[in-house]
This record gives sequence, C-alpha cells and structure tokens, in this order.
Amino acid sequence: MIKKIGSVFFLGSLLWVNAQEKTTDIENVEFQGKFISTPYKSANQNITVITREDIINSPAKSIDEILQQVSGMDIRRRGANGVQSDITFRGSSFEQVLLLLNGIRMNDSQTGHNNMNMPVDLDDVEKIEVIKGPAARRFGQNAYAGVINIITKTTPGKRVEISADGGDYGSYGLGMNAQIGNEKFSNSLQANTSSSQGYMYNTDYEIRSAFYQGKLNIKNGDLRLQAGFSEKKFGANGFYSSSKATEQYEEMQASIVSLAHQQTFGKLKVNSNVYWRRGQDMYLFNRQKPEVYRNMHIGNNVGGEVNSSYQWGLGTTGVGVELRKELLVSSNLGNPNRFVSQVFFEHHFSLFDKKLNISPGISWANYAKEGNFFYPGLDVGYNFNGNNKIYGNIAKVHRIPTFTELYYVSPTEVGNPDLTPENAISSEVGYQYQNNRILAKVSGFLRNSNNSIDWVKKDPNGTVWYAQNVGDIKVRGIEAEVNHKVTDWLRYMVGYTYLDSQYQESNEYISRYILDNLKHQFISKLETKFLGNFTNELVYRYNQRVNLGSYNLLDEKLSFAKKDYSVYVLINNITNTKYTEAFGVKMPQRWFHIGFSYTINIK
Repeated sequence: MIKKIGSVFFLGSLLWVNAQEKTTDIENVEFQGKFISTPYKSANQNITVITREDIINSPAKSIDEILQQVSGMDIRRRGANGVQSDITFRGSSFEQVLLLLNGIRMNDSQTGHNNMNMPVDLDDVEKIEVIKGPAARRFGQNAYAGVINIITKTTPGKRVEISADGGDYGSYGLGMNAQIGNEKFSNSLQANTSSSQGYMYNTDYEIRSAFYQGKLNIKNGDLRLQAGFSEKKFGANGFYSSSKATEQYEEMQASIVSLAHQQTFGKLKVNSNVYWRRGQDMYLFNRQKPEVYRNMHIGNNVGGEVNSSYQWGLGTTGVGVELRKELLVSSNLGNPNRFVSQVFFEHHFSLFDKKLNISPGISWANYAKEGNFFYPGLDVGYNFNGNNKIYGNIAKVHRIPTFTELYYVSPTEVGNPDLTPENAISSEVGYQYQNNRILAKVSGFLRNSNNSIDWVKKDPNGTVWYAQNVGDIKVRGIEAEVNHKVTDWLRYMVGYTYLDSQYQESNEYISRYILDNLKHQFISKLETKFLGNFTNELVYRYNQRVNLGSYNLLDEKLSFAKKDYSVYVLINNITNTKYTEAFGVKMPQRWFHIGFSYTINIK
C-alpha cells in the first residue's frame, strides 16, 4: 500500500510541475477567526476550507461524510447518512474537537457523541472551515485537537429550491430552501426530512431539521439571527453497550438560537453574540421493551461573548470575553451544572516587509468547580514569496471531563467523578505552496497529552467500561496533500496522514476509543467535467486502524446541472466493502442514491 501511495504522490508531483505556468485564479478564501478574518495564504495553521462547489460535486449525503474527505480527520460513524458520528483529529478523542455553527459553539456538555446533532442539512451549507491542531487560546474548551466551523449563508433575492432523493434500503429525502430579501435585509429558511428502513436489522432512521437565518446590514456591520431545530430517531443495533445489544434505540433533539453583531469603527472591529443551545437525548436499551432500561438527558448551554480587534502601529490586537452556563437534567447523571468564564488575548504583527508573521496569544478559563486554566500559544509563518510559505505553531490545551465521563452509570459503563482534566502540548511545522491552480502542503505534528481520559477495561472478557485518566499519550505524525486543478475540466486531490501513538500504559488497559485511531490514511479525489453540464467525482479512501485492521472505500457521484435544475446518481461503497468505523458496528455496503433539485426564481 505504501508503494502505491508513493506512486500517486510522484505522479501528482509531475503534474504539479507541469501546471506552474497556469494563471487561472483559485478562489481567494478568507478564514473567519474569532477576532480577525485571515486570507488563507496568511494563516499560520494547517487549515482546510470545503467550498460550496466541493459540497455540490461530492458523493456525500451528510456533513460527517464530506468531512471524511479531509486529510487527518477520522469520522467514526455508527450508521449512515448523518445518523450518529464521532469526530476526531489526528488520533484525538471525539471529545477533543470543537464544533461551531456560524461561529456559535455546538458542543454537547453531556457527551461528544451528540456534537453532530446539527439543525442544518449538507445542502444548506455554504462552506466548512477546518482548523487542524489546537485552537483553545482562540475558542476555549474542546478546541484541543481541532475546530470545525460550519457556515450557512443568506443571499439577496427571492428564490425557492426544492430537492428530493431516493435510494436503497427504502431511503428517501425531501428538502426546501427559500431565500427572501434584498441587500439590506436577507433571510434564509430551510427544512429537510430523510428516512430509511435500515441497511441491517434495527438501523432504520428518521431525521428532520428546520433552520432560519436572517441578516440585517447596518452601518459598517450587520446583525445576524439564526434559529434551528433537528430531530433524529433511529435504531441503534450494537451502537453502544455491545454488539449483542441489537435492540437499542435512540431519539435525539438539538436546538440553537443565537443573535450576533459585528461592526467596524475605524480601526476598531467589534463582534458579539448571545446564544442558547438545547440538546435532548432519550435512549432505550430495548426499543420493544422500554421499561427494561431508559435514559433521558436534557442539556442547555447558555452564553454570550464580546470580541474586538484594533489595528495600530505595532500590528493588530484582539481581546475577547465569553461567559457560559452549562446545565443538565438527567435520569442517570443527575442535575450537574458548571459556569465558565473565559478571557482571550491575541496579537498579530509582521516584520521584514510582512514576510514574517507572528501571532502570540493566551486565554484564561475559570470553571466554577474545577478552577483556573491557561492556554498559551504561538503561531509563526514566513512567506518567501507569493507562493511559498513555512509555518510553525505551538500551544498548550486543557479539557474538562464531560458530564457522562464524570457521572454516567449503567450495566456496561461507569463514569468517574474523580477524573482530572487532561492537558497537552501540541506543535506543528509545515510548508505550503499555493499558486493559481495548486495547493500543496506537508507538515509534521506532535501532541504530548497528560492525564488522558478514555473508557477502558482490564479484562478482555469483561463487559463494563470505566472512565479513567489513563496516563500519558504521545501522538506523532506527518501529513501531505496536493490539490491540483489541472485544467478547467480536470481536478484531483491526494492526501496522506501517518500517525504513531505511544501509550505508556497500553499493556494494562483495553482502550475503547483512543487506541483505535488511524495509523495510515490515504484519500484521493478525481473530478472531471464534460459535455458542458456533467460533473463526475470519484473519492477513494484507505484507512488502516491500530486495532481494527484496514479497508478501502470508493464513492462516486455523477451530476447534470443546467440553469435552474440538476439531477445526480450517487453510489457509496462501490466495491461493496465490509468494514467498521466505530466499536465494531457494521457499516452499510453498496448504497445507490438518485436525486434532483429545482430552483424557482421569484420576481
């Protein structure tokens, strides 16, 4: 496999050299930070931006599926089409990744298993910004190994887009997206529903979501309101306690309401928001006999923040404050709560005609019960010219245990109220080349974690998993990626990530999550456009896990788009591979989909 990967990179390098004379522009993407919007070329971290065009052409049916196409990300799904997924970065746990929706925190304080309960459908996403590596000094708790910001968008005009799809296993989907407004005040409303009978016994699902976003332009700024609701009902055959628990069932709800403001006053930029996120999780061990075992959890996160940046002679300084209350009412976990105060500081400055860019920063967080934590960090980048850049960063991060890790008790899982926060020092150095047709980057990274938290058991035949501080874990890795637009009708991407996790006490425990991370990951995409209106994209993925072996997956989507309508045929797992991504849960084999969309423009 390694020889094949090397051959692909050699071929990519040849194509790269041949294309350096091309001049067509690649989109000049800006990354939206907490304080400052940064052009992609100027960012001194490893960042991936999934654009709207990427989403439209991709053979993905849900947000978690398109994130699987990002090098270094490990999306460990239970079920398909967005039913339930854990998101990890570069050997992290699923609790160590921060999820944002239009900059608003979506992480669930009960458990990271619920983080992907988003009230938006993939069809309604404008772009996704992915920070690889720690960003706690900018975003706080959970930005331990990475940050994902899912961005939707309102546009002026009046139009309604309707969509529908159907496929194997009795699956179908219906969607509507309405845009109403003008340059002053624009609105977007979307509603989606999808369902399937399931690819094996007790994996049926129903997913519904509705989302509103409004934007009001004011002098040198805007006000943005978003409100959304999602509900998932699904059979969870083997999802949690054990593969023998075939009758499990779950219903989840997620709601978000936020109001955000941003405005510029000369050299001063101010942005602020207030938000409320509600999560509800009802679990049955046996859906046919709910009286056997039932859990109900209702969590609320309420918060607000104010951030500002000021440009002056010595650079740009950013300062922010966030206050957040996390509350949970649970039949199993009791009624825990925590209050969090955070202060952020960051400064950007440049030297040597803006070739050397330096960004030191620090944040302070106070948890009412756990105490004080500091998250210092430093990003440095040097631009040799408009195309070549080297960068490096280092940061310290902490993570407070979730309420499930602390207090959950069941016949197969036992939490630990004596858990201590885990912490890590992360660093990365990399090189990036970018011209009008090529983005190429390579980096090496290191994360030394102390007091790492995992669910473990000592007896391989045991049935009970215990939450525990398992000691120190060192993760080292390399990542390389080439994204090349060869011509206007041909584009490819190849990416490879290697991880080496060293677990000091690995002989004493059987890890449930941390030590099932990827060791080798290879991703490639080939996109072709032909006959004016057709686009075809093939996505190949090779994953080799530490304890679960390896597998190959091939997905394909053929699309036809003309004026106001489009149709597509999508095939997941073309090769009918048998595989598992999380906890031994069997994933679906070949799955056909066919769908269309039609836009009605209203005058």
